[in-house]
Amino acid sequence: MHLQESGEMYLEAIYVLSKQQSAVRSIDVSEHMGFSKPSVSRAVGILKAGGYITSDRDGYLSLTDSGLEVAQKIYQRHTILTQMLIKLGVSHNTAAEDACRMEHVISDESFEAMKKFADK
Repeated sequence: MHLQESGEMYLEAIYVLSKQQSAVRSIDVSEHMGFSKPSVSRAVGILKAGGYITSDRDGYLSLTDSGLEVAQKIYQRHTILTQMLIKLGVSHNTAAEDACRMEHVISDESFEAMKKFADK
């Protein structure tokens, strides 16, 4: 199953929330992203069907191995792109917003080249 940008954003949100708190529910994702409960519920269903997340009987969400892989990749891209833009003189808010858009479309090749350049 190919993930759309929105699916990647949900996985990243679950990942970020799981680093901040011991358990993540759909309502937490809804509040974090500013999306309606029905929108999050629909996305959770799609991500479950795709094998990216699971939920227990109490509604707590967990990333599967494939979901964790995608979430970590997107989170790393977001973090590094934000930092690079800030170093270039972009304001923090603008850098974070631009990185959020860029993280979903940049190729692996270009991102790896940017990481190597930033490490120099």
